[in-house]
Amino acid sequence: MQISSIIKRAVAGVAAASMLVVVAACGTSRDNKISGGEGGSTIEVVASINQWGSVAKDLGGSHVDVTNIMTKTDVEAHDYEPTSQDVAKFGTAKVVVVNGADYDPWASKAASATKATLVAAAETAGIKEGGNPHVWFSAKVRNSTADAITAAYQKADPSHKDDYAKLNKEWHAKEDQLESKIKDASAKTKGVPYAATESVAWYLADDLGMKDATPTGYAQASTKESEPAPSDVKAFQNALKGGSIKMLVFNTQEADPTTDQITGAAKSVNVPIVELTEQMPKEHANLLDWMSALVDRFAEA
Repeated sequence: MQISSIIKRAVAGVAAASMLVVVAACGTSRDNKISGGEGGSTIEVVASINQWGSVAKDLGGSHVDVTNIMTKTDVEAHDYEPTSQDVAKFGTAKVVVVNGADYDPWASKAASATKATLVAAAETAGIKEGGNPHVWFSAKVRNSTADAITAAYQKADPSHKDDYAKLNKEWHAKEDQLESKIKDASAKTKGVPYAATESVAWYLADDLGMKDATPTGYAQASTKESEPAPSDVKAFQNALKGGSIKMLVFNTQEADPTTDQITGAAKSVNVPIVELTEQMPKEHANLLDWMSALVDRFAEA
């Protein structure tokens, strides 16, 4: 990621902060909203990214209306700049679900101007700023976030406490199925050395028992959100061509000329490439469905 992205994120944070005064006076839009049942009141929920929004919907059922802010897979997620309309959607929320770990600071700032209960996914598992922020790929974080969302719902709507407990149990049963699938897939993936153009799927690869063989210089540059040196890119290409890397994980949402060089090197020696995005693609019904599909891709690569 380029240094300019850091500047963009800082600008986005300032922009979000400047819009907080507007939040209290504005209601939510129905853009990108997953609606609850008809009749009666529902909990207004805003999720900064659609993958956590899908979890929020699954755990709330007909008792919640969920609005997702970031939904597109064709923009750089780390550079997202919220609009005044985005920030205004937090105005009537009772529960706000953000990713945390400095992935979406603009959302946390927008929520701070409201009385909404804030659920920060990364923080539910003790992952702070500076840690790998792509926490939805982690089984541990998915579980802890689901429980935090359920607790927020039960606080906001105690009359349906038992309903939320039932939905939570059903969600965990599906997560358990996913984790069983990950365990089975690890029979093929355990110990397999892989490299990544960005550490977006590190948690999933770790759950699959894979070995991160991304060249150190390139990995450090990616972590610091800076451009890798030409020597780092060359080392990555050489590692691919030398056979020490058996799989390449490519985040298509962060494609640029540098990743073109790396994927080109992988293709030249037939190293399997697993392509993925940060935001959940529209063809998947929810986060668990998406993760299940990705497990299949890793196992088949």
